[in-house]
Amino acid sequence: MPTETNEPNKLDKLITLCKQRGIIYPGSEIYGGLANSWHFGPYGAVLKNNIRQAWLKHFVFSRSDVVLLESAVIMNPKIWEASGHLQNFTDPLVDCKRCQKRFRADHLLEAKSLEPGYSREKPVDWSEIRCPECGGELTEVRQFNLMFKTHIGPVEEAGSEAYLRPEHAGGMFTDFKIIQQTLRRRLPFGIAQIGKIFRNEITPGNWIFRTREFEIMELEYFVEPDAWQPAFTMWLEAMKTWLKSLGVKESELVFHEIEDGERAHYSKRTIDIEYNYPFGQKELYGLAYRTDYDLSQHAKYSGQDLSYTDPISGQTFMPHVVEPSMGLERTMLVTLLSAYHEEAAPTAKAGETETRIVLKLPLHLAPVQVAVLPLSKNEQLSAPAQQLADSLRPQFVVEYDETQSIGRRYRRQDEIGTPFCITIDFDTLQDKAVTVRERDSMKQERIALDQVISYLSTKFKVN
Repeated sequence: MPTETNEPNKLDKLITLCKQRGIIYPGSEIYGGLANSWHFGPYGAVLKNNIRQAWLKHFVFSRSDVVLLESAVIMNPKIWEASGHLQNFTDPLVDCKRCQKRFRADHLLEAKSLEPGYSREKPVDWSEIRCPECGGELTEVRQFNLMFKTHIGPVEEAGSEAYLRPEHAGGMFTDFKIIQQTLRRRLPFGIAQIGKIFRNEITPGNWIFRTREFEIMELEYFVEPDAWQPAFTMWLEAMKTWLKSLGVKESELVFHEIEDGERAHYSKRTIDIEYNYPFGQKELYGLAYRTDYDLSQHAKYSGQDLSYTDPISGQTFMPHVVEPSMGLERTMLVTLLSAYHEEAAPTAKAGETETRIVLKLPLHLAPVQVAVLPLSKNEQLSAPAQQLADSLRPQFVVEYDETQSIGRRYRRQDEIGTPFCITIDFDTLQDKAVTVRERDSMKQERIALDQVISYLSTKFKVN
């Protein structure tokens, strides 16, 4: 179990900070909002994109055995029949007869501390389980399909039904053969994808932890049938290295081996990487050995040959698959939780301190890399400060700010995670030097104006 605990109110503080600082806003707020819908603001959109790019570099572009795919959101509905989503992609649902609120039955069991094993050995008497909101009686459990249904064409009829994709795997499995042939790939190799998927969750919640539309960063890694174990180990280590690069502490992670009977129907081995969130220990990532289930199913339903022939041995077989799956929003959530700090900081008065909030984001993820701040709103300082900011923009993400006191501007940059602030003061006009403040230590150093780009390039390892 984790040795460190995120305090319960940390999430509330982070939600407030993210709204105030343009990172994450409630969706459709001027119309009263939409349950668990979130918009990523100017800084949040950049942070999210930085995570995407870092993931692509770590899992795709730094490797020779992985290629990238972008499949369609709406695909032939037979794909979801073959994969089992039409039959099996369901959650147990109950309603309160009094207040009409809807809940996932398994979540209510969790709240009652009923282990899944216990509920299998002894059937749960639902008359003993009451609505957590009003104490009312609950309906019988029924299954609820999580896919969003839509229609293709102008008439809504049975033949026009389609679905928003509930996962990426369908597109990657159905394109396996054509990718393997057109790129002349030999096993092992992987297909990666990042993009939106949609699940009609019964009870979304805990901010961006569980939403109805979200992005998944995922890989399907195709191997020979007897080569899955080393591949599984390799991707588990890659995921651990990735989490470390986000600033996530290993002490906050749990690697949960999913037992027989609890795994998805396609999996022969699954490890859930769980995180100690302020609201409890929950899933962050998943790593699954999917065997040849998916390719075999799609071959059966499509009538197409999706097997692979080894060019050296001449052996023909259906490849097996190891799947590392990572949610982008959950990645952003744990990155923000890991980066959020409250600490004492000195004020202008000697010996006095105040609490500063700072997001100690990894440098490569920070939405603003450097802030240029003239000491005051004075034309003599503003002009060279603007000139410096413009000279930095081709290589760095720069923000220029000249309003409020310099202390308040430092605090604002701390709260959005800006690693470096550059201050231009009246001495700059004489000595052609600026003050660079580092976010985490708050240390300041004076460097020559013509050395700023090389200084920052070294810090960010820009070539």
